Amino acid sequence: MTRTDSPDRQFLADYRPYPFILEQTRLEFTLAPDATRVRADLTFRPRNGSEDLLLDGGKDLHLISLTIDGREPAADQVTRDDERLVIAAAALPDGQFTLSTEVEINPSANTAFEGLYISNGMFCTQCEAEGFRHITFYPDRPDVMAPFQVTIHSDQPVLLSNGNPVRQEEGLAEWHDPWPKPAYLFALVAGDLVAIKDRFTTASGRDVALNVWVRPGDEDRAGFAMESLIKSMKWDEDVYGREYDLDVFNIVAVDDFNMGAMENKGLNIFNSKLVLASPETATDADYERIESVIAHEYFHNWTGNRITCRDWFQLCLKEGLTVFRDQQFTSDMRSASVKRIGDVQALRARQFREDQGPLAHPVRPEEYEEINNFYTATVYEKGAEVIGMLKRLVGDDGYARALDLYFKRHDGEAATIEDWLKVFEDATGRNLAQFKRWYTDAGTPRLTMRETWENGRLTLHFTQHTPPTPGQNDKPPRVIPIAVGLIGPNGDEIEPTRMLEMSEAEQEFSFDGLGARPVVSALRGFSAPVILERDIDDATRAFLLAHDTDPFARWETGRELALHALTALSQGKDGGADYIGAIGQLVADEDADPAFRALCLNLPGEEEIATRLYAAGVIPDPDAIHDARNRLARRMAEAHANLLSAIYDQMVVPGPYSPDADSAARRALRISALGLLTRIDGGERAEVLFGITSNMTERMAALICLVRRGRGGVALSALHDQFKDNRLVMDKWFTVQPMAAPPADAIAIARQLSERRDFDWKNPNRFRALLGGLAANHAGFHAADGKGYDFLAEWLMKMDPVNPQIAARMSTAFETWPRYDENRRKRALAALERMAAMKGISRNLREMVTRMIAAGE
Repeated sequence: MTRTDSPDRQFLADYRPYPFILEQTRLEFTLAPDATRVRADLTFRPRNGSEDLLLDGGKDLHLISLTIDGREPAADQVTRDDERLVIAAAALPDGQFTLSTEVEINPSANTAFEGLYISNGMFCTQCEAEGFRHITFYPDRPDVMAPFQVTIHSDQPVLLSNGNPVRQEEGLAEWHDPWPKPAYLFALVAGDLVAIKDRFTTASGRDVALNVWVRPGDEDRAGFAMESLIKSMKWDEDVYGREYDLDVFNIVAVDDFNMGAMENKGLNIFNSKLVLASPETATDADYERIESVIAHEYFHNWTGNRITCRDWFQLCLKEGLTVFRDQQFTSDMRSASVKRIGDVQALRARQFREDQGPLAHPVRPEEYEEINNFYTATVYEKGAEVIGMLKRLVGDDGYARALDLYFKRHDGEAATIEDWLKVFEDATGRNLAQFKRWYTDAGTPRLTMRETWENGRLTLHFTQHTPPTPGQNDKPPRVIPIAVGLIGPNGDEIEPTRMLEMSEAEQEFSFDGLGARPVVSALRGFSAPVILERDIDDATRAFLLAHDTDPFARWETGRELALHALTALSQGKDGGADYIGAIGQLVADEDADPAFRALCLNLPGEEEIATRLYAAGVIPDPDAIHDARNRLARRMAEAHANLLSAIYDQMVVPGPYSPDADSAARRALRISALGLLTRIDGGERAEVLFGITSNMTERMAALICLVRRGRGGVALSALHDQFKDNRLVMDKWFTVQPMAAPPADAIAIARQLSERRDFDWKNPNRFRALLGGLAANHAGFHAADGKGYDFLAEWLMKMDPVNPQIAARMSTAFETWPRYDENRRKRALAALERMAAMKGISRNLREMVTRMIAAGE
């Protein structure tokens, strides 16, 4: 199958406006686990002339009644198939009319968690991207927007929907959302819940009631989520001038949820792991993630809700911008440099891999088969990088003017990337036609830099090239902002950060009047999502590691030193001496941020090493990579044993646990030191720490160290006995065992865990915990006998009929299969072909698998 021959494929070029304006949506729910009734009264007005009325709605909708202005149309005027209902134009009045339908649905049978479903007795919805069509017949597309009035009948004690409550009594609730919205932003929750309550007064004086709804017994773990919400609301006012626009803001924690969270207008629904936290159950990373995602979904109120996307091809319009905003927020709340480095690490680990494989696609794709498969790192994280580049090019003032114009011009509209770029052109006077290629062209540009030095002039010569990706071969040059600085021979900065703007395939920039040849600090702050290639030796890297003033560039230099050593070691060559010496000097710098020192101390992961080898034309050997990384880590520990021991002792955080940035930074450095020390002490410190610490951050760090050393049995049993009834902690328990196990044991451990009664595989978090843990064990998953491929394929085929979204997303573990040796390629391809041949395979999984199979052709 080619990428364009599926009858389900959608194309950006085929977009046309919906032929009817939806003026009002009124919904009435009578909730019952097996037979929920949904009445919908939809008031339409034709745009131009007379056309058939097309409504989305699956075969899971049992149609009870349908009338137009109270009259039932003729039977031959209404047709339906498994995906839509069509009312002939002849049955429709010339002007405004109301379509009324009543359907019955079965939330209990909804294991895909798309539409209205039940999670542990609680009714819940998830409608992005196309879940509303599983609730009732509706024009389920983002450019059809209307105000919603919702009535809920149920014996559940708490009944929630979007907007403001207008009536609350026993067994009934009415909600009114005055802001027009598409169906994907609809939400309903009904269940036995309790709320953590607070209030917020906006800059203009609006009093807003805030609620974080959780199950009884979880109240003591919801306080940090409320704190994060309040900080987010204040930050959005201060930085973007955006106030909240309703009288109430609700967050609900749900145990069964396919994604992280959803920004439904006024009623954000969250995966419980991104709401619930206490020192005993959540790590520092959990706390930071909660803070970030709470902010992300709140920021969507303006960048996603008040201004939404015209069609799903424009998904990056709301997601890329909102990710960029939540990155800014976290940078302001914590360490900006550490946040930037973390974002780049995540981008390279997920998005660069995506760009270089069979699943590559533009930030704004031009076609798709299943939209749920395009909630990707390219749309989100690379989309955010594109916003960052745009801000660097127009400056802070230009960015602020453009955003103000964007909110003014498009409030209440469903917009496009063209609308977004036009705002910047109008606000700043720049022509962004070439910049638009960042949205339309897939792939990661490769930027090559070389230097010439003559008579006090340093000239930097750049070339850019973007390799072919599926469906796209020749790629014109893009606009690339390149931040550089110059370091003198004595280590002083002689040229502060200067932004070079590259727009040609080849371009050069000169620096004049220099007394001595400087060392170039390039791509500071990771000013563009490119791969920078330059001829530089380890001695120069060590110099930059010691003297560069840009935190990202300094970290990057250490990363390059480490990768240079690890790629050499994995090929049986010598390497690592320069890196070990330089990293010791950096980590010993007590004036540096502990979180930054921790990042520098952590070696690149095995997946990153494999990517680097493959890019250099070397077939990566997962076992050799694993061995090389272990050997370099041990050499680091042996060389700096005294320093690491001192850091481990000095970075103890006194007093009660706090998730604040400074305390988390100290713990991060202490844990990084522990990971190396475990290589030489056999796990003694980790065993002691696990037994005495009271916070989950240090307990999980110690547990990982012990599992890696083959000493995790007692600690795993202790954690299980203490937290066997806590689903979120047990998810960690399931993850750490296959992830940290010796590669030879990983698959057997994963299989053993999958046979346990508490492996609730239909719960997305638990499924991701186990299968994601195995996939994170690079050498374990890519075992030469193919058992890792077989095990994952077996579970994806089992999950697909139950929850296609989760199966498709977890299938990306196969994404890099073509880069390995012939034996592994053969075994991975066989697993992919078994899935492709599965009877009844979902559209979600089929698209992913066929794209990955095509990469080997």
